Amino acid sequence: MVYSGSFRPAPGGSRQIRRWRIEERVRVNNQIRLSPVRLIGADGEQVGVVPLEEARRAAEEAGLDLVEVASEARPIVVRIMDWGKHRFEAAKKAREARKKETRIAVKQVKLRPNIDTHDLETKLGHARRFLADGDKVKVTIMFRGRDLRRPENGRKLLDKVIEMLTDVALVESAPGGIINRDMSMVLSPKR
Repeated sequence: MVYSGSFRPAPGGSRQIRRWRIEERVRVNNQIRLSPVRLIGADGEQVGVVPLEEARRAAEEAGLDLVEVASEARPIVVRIMDWGKHRFEAAKKAREARKKETRIAVKQVKLRPNIDTHDLETKLGHARRFLADGDKVKVTIMFRGRDLRRPENGRKLLDKVIEMLTDVALVESAPGGIINRDMSMVLSPKR
């Protein structure tokens, strides 16, 4: 690992601080300094321990790069390979993995304990749409002032929500107590 960063005066006399970042570095060709090295050929066979100059010459004859594989081992392990092609293939695999990755979003519907029937139906219509899209829905009851004296009203409302959405949703986390003036539960879509 290489730490890069510095303090450099900005053009006005003040100091500009650049953040330190850790980056994985792989030594290739002339960046490799230690000799002797354990060489692995282009087709994966063990060549053995050879001087660094001989390993570089073998890589040049093959028209490929000499890449450090294990820097911690002594002697260090190097391999003859096409470094550009290897990096491209690794980036391509990472892109494919990100495409196949499923991201489940958690949408939130906020209600008050004394919500009107029509307003509740509107909010639950939104929740139905979120569930149909495959997202989870967090239903939150917000308590204010005197609402905190009657937490059972919030519990009744959450039970009503469960009853109204039972055809499209499963209760993932049941309603608990009041936390920071909110009572919530999480619904997940039925498969």
